[in-house]
Parts: sequence; C-alpha cells; structure tokens
Amino acid sequence: MRLLYNTGVRLYFVAVYLASFFNLKARLWISGRKNQALIRFPGCIWFHFASLGEFEQGRPVLEQMRTLYPGNKIVITFFSPSGYEIRKNTPLADAVYYLPLDTPQNAKDFIATIQPKMAIFTKYEYWYHFFKELHHREIPLYLISGIFRPGQVFFKWYGGLHRQMLGFVRWFFVQDERSMALLRQLNINNVTVSGDTRFDRVWANAQQPKSIPAIHEFKNGHKVFIAGSTWPPDEKLIATLVKQYPEWKFIIAPHEISEEKIKSLAQLLPAGSAIRYSQIANAPVLGEQTLIIDNIGMLSSLYQYGDIAYIGGGFGAGIHNTLEAAAFGLPVIFGPEYSKFKEAHDLIGLQAGFSIASEAELITVTNKLVNDPIFYANAGKALTTYVKKLTGATATIMNFIKK
Repeated sequence: MRLLYNTGVRLYFVAVYLASFFNLKARLWISGRKNQALIRFPGCIWFHFASLGEFEQGRPVLEQMRTLYPGNKIVITFFSPSGYEIRKNTPLADAVYYLPLDTPQNAKDFIATIQPKMAIFTKYEYWYHFFKELHHREIPLYLISGIFRPGQVFFKWYGGLHRQMLGFVRWFFVQDERSMALLRQLNINNVTVSGDTRFDRVWANAQQPKSIPAIHEFKNGHKVFIAGSTWPPDEKLIATLVKQYPEWKFIIAPHEISEEKIKSLAQLLPAGSAIRYSQIANAPVLGEQTLIIDNIGMLSSLYQYGDIAYIGGGFGAGIHNTLEAAAFGLPVIFGPEYSKFKEAHDLIGLQAGFSIASEAELITVTNKLVNDPIFYANAGKALTTYVKKLTGATATIMNFIKK
C-alpha cells in the first residue's frame, strides 16, 4: 500500500508539472515549492491548511495560539496556491510556505528544519510521511474541525495505510457525533466533539465586519443579491435573475478572477449593466445594476450589504462557504451538490437554506424570499440563531491544548 501511495504522490507531481505549462495555478504550485528558504524556528507552532477556506476555518485557533504563546514562532504551510498566494504575507505567521511534496526525505528535512513543538492540521489534510515523521519525533499532531463520512477511504477494506495515518494523530477535534462514532469503529478514542471552528470565525466577522465604502455607495439604498464563489454554471443562473429583478442590485464574486473569466461573466449580463469593483474602488459609480468583484479576499465582508445570498460550486465538486452569509442572516441558495456539507443540510432543515437545480427553481425560491416578508424574516432569524448557537469550538480546542 505504501508503494502505491508513494507512486500516486509522484504521479500527481508529474501531472501538475505537465499542467503547469498552460495552467497558472499549476505553475504556481510547482514554482512555489522550488528552493523555499526555510527558517529554523525551534519550538514553533506549525499550522497546515489545504487552501484559503481551511485557513479561514482554522484562523480562530491560529489567533488564539498567537495570543497564548507569544514567545513561539508560527509557521504556516499551504497545499494550494489559492491559499498561499492570498495569505503569504499574513501577520499571523512568522513564515508561510508551500507544503513540500509528501516524500520521506521531504518530511524529514522540513520538520528537522522548522522544529515544531506541535502541529495543527485543519479538517481533512492527511499526508503519510509528514504524519509519520511527526509521530517518530514525538511531536503532537492535532486535527481540528475534522469531519468523517462512511464513504471515505479510512473506512474501506483497502484503507489500511490511511488508517495508519490516523494512528499518528495525537488528538482529533471533530465537528459532530457521527465523526466520533466512525473513528471509534476503528478503535480510535482520542477524540473530542468540539464543533466547527468556522462558526467562531464567521460569527466574529459578522459582529465586526470590515466597512467597504464603495460597496455602500453601489448599494445606494437598493436590495442586494450577493453571489459568492461562483463558477460558470452558477453565473448563467444568476444572469437570469439580473433580468428578472431590475430594481435589485447584484454583486457577483467569482471563484476565479482571471481576465478571461471576468469577461465571460460580463458577457452573460445585459449590455452596460455591469461594472468591476476595480473601476469603482476609488470613484464609486451608482448607475450599474451589477458589480463584479475582480479581487480575492473581500467576500466575507460583502455579505453585510446583502439581502439574499447565492453560494457557488453546487453544480461542480461541492458548494463553498455558506456560513459567512448565514452569520449575517442572509437566506442562502446553492446548487444540488451539497451532500458532503453538514451545515447545508442544517440550513435546509431550518428553511433558511435552499438547494436548486435549475433556472426555474432559482426563480421560484427567490420569488418566495422577495415576496413573503414573514418567510424571509423567519429565515434570517433562524440563521443567526443557528450560527451563534454553534460557536465555541475554538475554546474547547484551546482548553484541551493548554492542559
């Protein structure tokens, strides 16, 4: 099994390398890992995140660690360029790196260089050689906001190597009882149901959101529909709503912001109805109906200006972060691929989240929210109550680690 794992890791590298000749993200993935100048930080605290979403998810714990252990350096690694490129200069870390390819030598060299006193991984990043090396050096490894499902490889007959990875973890902080029960089926009992640290993050953000004057000017007293982390299938549906609701303003924040993607989105919208954020940041324009966000990092602050939210990704691998909008009390609409996301099921159960699979369904749900003020108000109240109730995961994790 280890041979298959090592071969798979190598083949993945080759595939990304070949893709790097014509794909910017792949090119950054390769180039970012070349000749990283690692700094020796004995006793540092190492945080690893897959990407930007996991960084925001683990951020409350990261911030608490910075406060609790001011004398210890913080090292962050990312697997994906979408995390590294956005947060490589974060003041929360003393050094930010790409996680090297998971080989025995890379794991030994990296850990021997940074010399962490503990490692904290968020949600679902599992790397055999890094985990094994931490275990070998008796460096505690914690998994926070973990989530487990029966279909994962850990619970398959062929998942022996991945089950071994779990054995290298000092303690699991999981999101729900089902995850703990699944781990206990594998005789893994070093588990605490802490909840999801994302709730702490989004609730704190909603209480003190960053003001964006240009967005306030664009809103100009109108109702605002915000579509966040959208992909082309989502954007085709949103374009129909723009035509259906001329009295509303629309803000669309695409998941990818290349020039090609932005132009394709603009072409879906009525001629002359859209403007880019980069065009109004310093000189607001009030007339356009749709604002396209052509930067990364603003989305979590945008929802304070909205009335209804649509979260993209549901016509692909899965929906993006619904909780950022929910914390502001915005009813949330998303596509059909949400089965892996517990909070999406919860929001649907509260009649505050709505899954749609077609243009007609999107229009029906939006009409209900727009034209039924009692239904809309109940959804908003349910959302803020739900998010606030599930805060507290960070405190649980920190109390354990402090002991």
